[in-house]
Amino acid sequence: MRIDRRFLLLPASLVGSIALLPLATPPALAELPPLIPRAVLFGNPVKASPEISPDGRRLAYLAPDRNNVLGIWVRTIGKTDDHLVASDPKRPIRNITWQPDSKHILFGQDKAGDENFHVYQTDLATLRKHDLTPYAGVRAGIDDVDPAYPNTMLVDMNRRDKRVFDVYRMDLRSGTLTMDTQNPGNVQGWAADNAMHIRAAVQSNDDGSTQILVRDTVSSPWRTLVKASADDQVVPEAFSPDNSALYVASSIGVNAAQLLRYDLKTGQSSVVYADPTFDVGGVATDPRTHQVVAVNVERDRSQWQVLDPSYAADFARLSHIHAGDFSFTSTTANGRRWVVSYLVDNGPVSSYIYDRTTKSAKFLFVSRPALLKYTLAHMQPITYRASDGLTIHGYLTLPAGVAPTHLPMVLFVHGGPWARDSWGYSAYPQWLANRGYAVLQVNYRGSTGYGKQFLNAGDRQWAGTMHQDLLDAKAWAVAQGYADPQRVAIMGGSYGGYATLAGVAFSPDAFVAGVDIVGPSNLNTLLASIPPYWSTGVAQFHKRMGEDPNFLNTQSPLFKADQIKVPLLIGQGANDPRVNKRESDQIVAAMRKNNQPVEYVVFPDEGHGFARPENNRRFNAATEAFLGKYLGGRVEPASAAESIEAFLH
Repeated sequence: MRIDRRFLLLPASLVGSIALLPLATPPALAELPPLIPRAVLFGNPVKASPEISPDGRRLAYLAPDRNNVLGIWVRTIGKTDDHLVASDPKRPIRNITWQPDSKHILFGQDKAGDENFHVYQTDLATLRKHDLTPYAGVRAGIDDVDPAYPNTMLVDMNRRDKRVFDVYRMDLRSGTLTMDTQNPGNVQGWAADNAMHIRAAVQSNDDGSTQILVRDTVSSPWRTLVKASADDQVVPEAFSPDNSALYVASSIGVNAAQLLRYDLKTGQSSVVYADPTFDVGGVATDPRTHQVVAVNVERDRSQWQVLDPSYAADFARLSHIHAGDFSFTSTTANGRRWVVSYLVDNGPVSSYIYDRTTKSAKFLFVSRPALLKYTLAHMQPITYRASDGLTIHGYLTLPAGVAPTHLPMVLFVHGGPWARDSWGYSAYPQWLANRGYAVLQVNYRGSTGYGKQFLNAGDRQWAGTMHQDLLDAKAWAVAQGYADPQRVAIMGGSYGGYATLAGVAFSPDAFVAGVDIVGPSNLNTLLASIPPYWSTGVAQFHKRMGEDPNFLNTQSPLFKADQIKVPLLIGQGANDPRVNKRESDQIVAAMRKNNQPVEYVVFPDEGHGFARPENNRRFNAATEAFLGKYLGGRVEPASAAESIEAFLH
């Protein structure tokens, strides 16, 4: 099941500018633990994203090829016959799906960041790679595969109409593709039942409301199961084992989205799990029986609530295998073995194979073993009161080894904006903390996971109370004694890039510098250039951002560019389909017209965020030098390979 929950401006990954000479190390910075090289933090993982085959015999994972580009590797479990099965000469592969026959690997890949992903298949016996959706300008994604139907895959594509996605049924033996379910023009997501029949759809309406449509069979008419106002959210999570009921995350009638079970015949619902403050974040299902066995809620940290008593011992055992918060990446077809990954705040991700029968776990690998040699910082959940009294949650990462007082600080703003920061290891706060900065990440109003009142409080507030929440975050950190008010920078990607531009334009005295990565500067031109396949989300964009051009101008940093007086570093992908390159071009031109300091880096082979490790290294080296110059933190000198001279605009 794959449902698009929201339309994000979030970058695929965050990622320098001119290499500045490192400053002399102040006495306080000398107390920091050894400098962690950027190559360790931002280079490719040694191994990542393990996926067990449906038959349980093999493991697939991501690892660098001989050209240091992430590809897909496979090994027989219990052996050391690891070998590369799929790669791309330039762009990393970042996803793995086992074909149900355990003999092929499926994955998605775009070109130069254009986000027109195609679905590829690799035959493990011959290593032949085949583009299953070879249509220019078309975006395709896997909707469903199931071991019970080893030769079938459901694919969604905007081949017929670039604005919407139809569902196609593919015979994986022949590659034959046939239309399964045609989009009437307003469906933004589909859900297949346990027989691989499309039985549910999420329809978006012109007024911003949504509704879940269901049908009894593929030949039956659609009918409305539940309708949600523009202020509410409903998301199909799973069908019951016999396909007679649909589990839905719904905020209708409550603040935080709860898990409901809808009887499809009667339309009656019952509450399965609810939390008064935090939204249900997803479910875990038994791959063999399709029974919903647990529900996830992300509070300050990710937590599981077991629903099926037969799984209680497994979840209890998993909580003791390794420290941190765990998640499931894959399971065998019979449900006996799971791949489980553990996230901690001060170390790399660790992965295990867990056996339900023996209740034992076998260690697989850590993603970045070189990190184990270094001292990393802890991430602590925090709350503060915004100016209007609203409680805001976030995370504070303080440098290890130095007194947590009067530090230079980076306010690191997440993208989306309809997303959230989470607890656990992240390269960016660890990198900045290691250089001597306090790092504050804020789930400002409009962030997801905290209930609909908190989410809706961000409507039409991009330069209003959402911006004020960030200023209040800085004030909180200063009042607590953590931050030096004269040494605070703001940084982020996508919406976080917008927040950076808004921070220095609307509050020109609040920050000493800003780093904007693929951030929009003009909300009118942003909305005018969104991809056609976001058509079903336009009403929600207007609800959340506003629709009147004059109002959107008042929310756009471009029209306050003459107020900016602190230096900016801006990074952009030339092929960005979400935040068009014009967004950065405009603000750079306005600043240069006013003789304001701005450094502008454009990568010709990137989209919304920087996927290629070479470009990540270049931009991060420049960012580190930029922050070192204006905040005084430690700087690792840039290598020749990290030069961005060729990308300066």
